[in-house]
Amino acid sequence: MDLKGYFKRIGFTGQDAKADFETLCTIHKLHVMNIPFENLSMHCGERNTMDLQIIYDKIVKSNRGGWCCENNLLFSWVLKEMGYKYTTLASKVFNRVNDFNPMETHLINLVEIDGKPYLADVSFGVSCQIWHPLEMISGKDQPQPPGVFRLLNDGMRWILEKTGRKQLVQDEAFAHSNLIDKRLMKTIYCFTLTPRSSDHFLEACEYLQTSQDSLFMLKSICSLQTPTGFRALIGWTFSEVTFNPQEDSDLVDMKEIPDCEIEDLLREKFNLVLVNRFTPKNNKAKYNI
Repeated sequence: MDLKGYFKRIGFTGQDAKADFETLCTIHKLHVMNIPFENLSMHCGERNTMDLQIIYDKIVKSNRGGWCCENNLLFSWVLKEMGYKYTTLASKVFNRVNDFNPMETHLINLVEIDGKPYLADVSFGVSCQIWHPLEMISGKDQPQPPGVFRLLNDGMRWILEKTGRKQLVQDEAFAHSNLIDKRLMKTIYCFTLTPRSSDHFLEACEYLQTSQDSLFMLKSICSLQTPTGFRALIGWTFSEVTFNPQEDSDLVDMKEIPDCEIEDLLREKFNLVLVNRFTPKNNKAKYNI
């Protein structure tokens, strides 16, 4: 594995940059702008893995994206190679039924710089994707282009939440789409500071791509941040979201993509070329952009 290959993949030109906060912010943003959050492999007859070499080859050499266990595990390797002090953590995603999932399925990284800890997460996707690392300060509002993120510590765990903006759907035909999230306040996930190895996620990795209750089995998801917002393909529904904080709203342009145009859209909008046949899925399940 070659760090220069990763830098080229994300468009980072500061190969000799110091392992400081400014550099961390730069590579974090470049990652989410160039490497999609996606679960398309499992809808192409492929398997996701926790093998770092395979993940590197997939994302860096084959120009693919990945889900959190792939993107954030790769990012932890990048942190190590660049000389950052980091700890891999596990989190429980909020499941929209007023509770957190019982299984720790979401891999994240805690980075310490000059004695200060920061949360790094390059793979949550859509409107809840942080662009820059978050300071580990309980209760502090941390504005970023997608909205205002906030970490809370209840004494036992840390909770990540976000205050967003109203989504204005441009096409009335999609005004009542179940992909539209009418909540302004969102609880995203919770975590403790217990260090985790990649093996800790093996069970979750298996569950997420085999269980009929898994969101990733029910829906094909591809999401990429852009300089003005983000874009997402959920099943056959393509959304282009433009952040408009001046008007306290986000503009959402949605359209259905026929099967014959999916391949072209993935290439043009996400810079992805799939080797095996892709079968989109959008079965009933709670998921918002």
